[in-house]
Amino acid sequence: MSSIDRGSWASARHRSSVLWVVTIAAIAILFDGYDLVVYGTILPVLMDDPGHIGTLTASQAGALGSYALVGVMVGALTCGAIGDHFGRRKMMLINIIWFSVGMALAAFATSITTFGLLRFFTGIGVGGLVATAGAMIAEFAPPGRRNLFNAIVYSGVPAGGVMASVLAIVLRDSIGWRGLFLIGALPLIFLFPLAWFKLPESPAWLLARGRVEEARAISSRTGIPLPVSADRPNDAVAEKVGFRALASRQYVWGTALLGLMSFAGLLLTYGLNTWLPKIMENAGYNAKGSLSFLLVLNGGAIIGGLLASKIADVTGPQRVVATTFGLAALALLLFTFGFPLPVLLASVAIAGVGTIGTQVLIYGFVSNYYSTAARAAGVAWCAGFGRLGGIFGPLIGGSLISAGISSESAFYVFAGIAVLGAIVTFFVPKQTPDPGAAALRTDDDRAEKETRGEPGVTVVG
Repeated sequence: MSSIDRGSWASARHRSSVLWVVTIAAIAILFDGYDLVVYGTILPVLMDDPGHIGTLTASQAGALGSYALVGVMVGALTCGAIGDHFGRRKMMLINIIWFSVGMALAAFATSITTFGLLRFFTGIGVGGLVATAGAMIAEFAPPGRRNLFNAIVYSGVPAGGVMASVLAIVLRDSIGWRGLFLIGALPLIFLFPLAWFKLPESPAWLLARGRVEEARAISSRTGIPLPVSADRPNDAVAEKVGFRALASRQYVWGTALLGLMSFAGLLLTYGLNTWLPKIMENAGYNAKGSLSFLLVLNGGAIIGGLLASKIADVTGPQRVVATTFGLAALALLLFTFGFPLPVLLASVAIAGVGTIGTQVLIYGFVSNYYSTAARAAGVAWCAGFGRLGGIFGPLIGGSLISAGISSESAFYVFAGIAVLGAIVTFFVPKQTPDPGAAALRTDDDRAEKETRGEPGVTVVG
């Protein structure tokens, strides 16, 4: 076996195929993050000028921001219900189209009602992408690199936030909010063709569905190893697929707590991304200065999330997630002390790690928590139920601002939610490692070893 075989990769083809999958999933999630943050960047414009879509109060703006999140919840749960039955590739292609069309249509909305309905429609595609991406990475990534690859993919959320913030700062005055939304439709032009040619179906999913010959054909073509043994941790779960598996004795308690973790993480993520520019504008910062806080928030999430994922691959994600929730609470409290701008910016960056970065880690935690038969449903449940938190985040911010409550009080509320998230994380029960994820091998590996009189090769991360 070559030197590459002795690491995490079975072959150079295996490495190339997985990196294509990671790249496609990361770009898809990048535009999820763009969609999340671009609304926050244009919200001051929509509220200041009724000529765009109508007169918006703070509470109406918060509700309007939640429409997309309701769609995300619907999309995630729907995709979870059918994704474990119809496959990862098909769901990814459908949702890229769905999301892109929604963004394009929203750019031409002229009323609050139309804009809200199109945000809901777009959210359905976003939810499907989020649910599918986590399942794909868990099934394609080598053991020992799964938290890192999940973090790379889901760092697309804060990276998209950075992209939205930068483009809003540079282009908002020239192309307007409608132009910013049209940028969000670009995946239809370049990502869909790339995914069509480069994204294979998951061999692990094919095996779980009994399609052995198809799995072997894809493994042979792409170099992606097949699981050594069937992905069936126990008979109780093996008989169930999708959401039925989540209700099994093995998963029910963990599923409930993981959902609450995601609820807290997404409430913080969407609450801050929606209202931070407006809060900072009210605090006396100019338009571009207030947008810069979004840039720092999401930039901190990218760097901190990637570093934390490396630690999670070594120590396990549970302690790391609890720690980052704690960092979020601390940073949000620091917002209220009136520190000089450099200290405030550092606190915003730490808040990014503890809110958006925490949610990145949660997706990695969840996608590796379940077996293949339940994985898409598990990710979908956490993404879908979590989006209830995402819905409440903008609503809470809007309600507090409408009531004339100070921004300090809003930060206290968000800090308390972060503390609750940390507490819940500690009680998630451990799961037996997925045997199909513990060791991988290809037919070529076996053949090579057999010619040497060796029993076989095990590829580990």
